[in-house]
Amino acid sequence: MGFHTFDVDRAEELEDPSRYEYVSVDELLALFDPGPDDVVVDLGSGTGFYTDDVAAAAGTVYALDVQEEMHDLYREKGMPDNVVPVTGDVESMPVEGPVDAVVSTMTFHEFATPAAMEAVADVLAPGGRVGFADWTRAGAGTDGPPVDERYAAADAAEMCEAVGIEVHRSEDRRETFVLEGSI
Repeated sequence: MGFHTFDVDRAEELEDPSRYEYVSVDELLALFDPGPDDVVVDLGSGTGFYTDDVAAAAGTVYALDVQEEMHDLYREKGMPDNVVPVTGDVESMPVEGPVDAVVSTMTFHEFATPAAMEAVADVLAPGGRVGFADWTRAGAGTDGPPVDERYAAADAAEMCEAVGIEVHRSEDRRETFVLEGSI
């Protein structure tokens, strides 16, 4: 896979509401069903486009991104009070667990390694949930990263199951995949 990060010089594209065409707020939240007291880690939070939606449904959201510049842009945009920006990569998981859920929207292809998946499993509390939505390798590739940098739903499910995350749903769609699971 490509394991690139999104170019901060193109960050304004992350705020485009047409992104909901691929993953809606309701669909994203249904993948991991956050409660008002839940602690959630959002992997690859960027400028907070989807993080804002998670924050409205959760107690505390750790917005994890490898680029401090993305956090700066998120702060300028207006970061909700219950969002805590954390700079680092998924493999090092600089968030103290256990947490109730881990979510990733359109960034799985940027971090998915065996070590990253171990870190996801390790930070989850017993019964903790995961919700992943990303561009699928089965898609046409007209939007998002090149197809050869993507994973299919079955790939993501296999990576989750390898670290003890039970996959409840994993499916490819037109351009994206969704996965929900738990520890």
